[in-house]
Amino acid sequence: MEERIFKRKIYEQMLSWKKNQHGTTALLIRGARRVGKSTIAEEFARREYESYLLIDFSKASQNVHKLFEDISDLDYIFTQLQLTYRKSLKPHRSVIIFDEIQKQPLARQAIKSLVADGRYEYIETGSLLSIKRKGKGQRGAQKNILIPSEETRIDMYPMDYQEFRWALGDEDTIPLLRTMFEARQPLGDATNRKMMRDFRLYVLVGGMPQAVNDYLNTNDLSVVDQRKRSILDLYDEDFYDLDPSGQTSDLFHAIPAQLNGNASRYQVSSVIAGGKIDRLREQIAILKDSMTANIAYHANDPSAGLASHINRDQFKLYCGDTGLFVTLAFWDDAFTENVIYQKLLSDKLNADVGYVYENVVSQMLVAGRHKLYYHTWPTPSGKHNYEIDFLLSRQAKVCPIEVKSSTSNVHTSIDEFQKKFSSRIYQRYLLHAKDMRKEQDLFCLPLYMALFL
Repeated sequence: MEERIFKRKIYEQMLSWKKNQHGTTALLIRGARRVGKSTIAEEFARREYESYLLIDFSKASQNVHKLFEDISDLDYIFTQLQLTYRKSLKPHRSVIIFDEIQKQPLARQAIKSLVADGRYEYIETGSLLSIKRKGKGQRGAQKNILIPSEETRIDMYPMDYQEFRWALGDEDTIPLLRTMFEARQPLGDATNRKMMRDFRLYVLVGGMPQAVNDYLNTNDLSVVDQRKRSILDLYDEDFYDLDPSGQTSDLFHAIPAQLNGNASRYQVSSVIAGGKIDRLREQIAILKDSMTANIAYHANDPSAGLASHINRDQFKLYCGDTGLFVTLAFWDDAFTENVIYQKLLSDKLNADVGYVYENVVSQMLVAGRHKLYYHTWPTPSGKHNYEIDFLLSRQAKVCPIEVKSSTSNVHTSIDEFQKKFSSRIYQRYLLHAKDMRKEQDLFCLPLYMALFL
């Protein structure tokens, strides 16, 4: 089947690095496995340099790994690399790609010397860069290396909704929607229904390039589902490599159930018997650093400077890709039994599986370079909580966001938030499946417009 190279927004960031840094730093692309880091690095090298050399440290020979144990003779290293990979490097016109750099930390440590040498430019790709690997005989085990300051670091995420539309050959829809958003102009119910149908396809397929490629090749969501399962299996392999107890994997697989439970925090004790946050810091760090999960912290004081008011013991976890989330939610069921697929495809997604929309909004906000925060407080009875799903900081104030999947016009939490914190609010947003509208100072947006927040 055809393997496509997709247009990605990160390419412009890479161009900016090349133009502005002039080889004085290496470019480090961080991201979860299978988000397209290697592909975009090689495509960039092919298009922007006269020649390039790619070292995949997950596959490189022992001899290549050993080259970085002693970097006192760079001429020898460059000669050996060119002979091994049968590539000719040209000073000031070539780039060397260190793919899966976490598998050879000494190569990353060498960046300081390589950049100072100045002959070539360097792109690194990797995940789990700050996690210490344990075990004997692991060639890729993290060591106490000197992290180079000569790095420009950028994060890569699954394809966002605009990139997904690009993959489908649609360059026009998102700019038109942005125009409507900025003009605060409704689309009309018929147009919004079509836009929501298009958006639900993105929710189902997700933004992992291989899954998108499979969809374009087959138009078969069962094939896409199998691809997503293979990616999730790969994540599990990483989790068990770092945490043989299986607790990290258990925490990841429980994300859909935790969101569906509608609790005010991720309840680790319901996933791991006797589990407490203090004992699971390392596992949470693996999920965060692998970028397979996005973490939203509770903001105890919902005001400007949200990061200074967070409770690190109270958080929610979201899957980094909602397509993977949909598959993970029914991990033990065959594709044909997956009710999320059925309900989404038939436009019957209701509150029972509305947590899917909450996850996709988290993904869109993270892709927009937002940190995730939320806020809860008790109702007058004390038996339940009001909850703001997400909080954005803007112009020394906050923007509360409530995500709804049902057709109900009730939005109690965000109304109560207005009463409690009116002086702190810049703009209130309700994200739902309906068309754009305003209710006094509440801006109601269709879910796909989370892209513009």
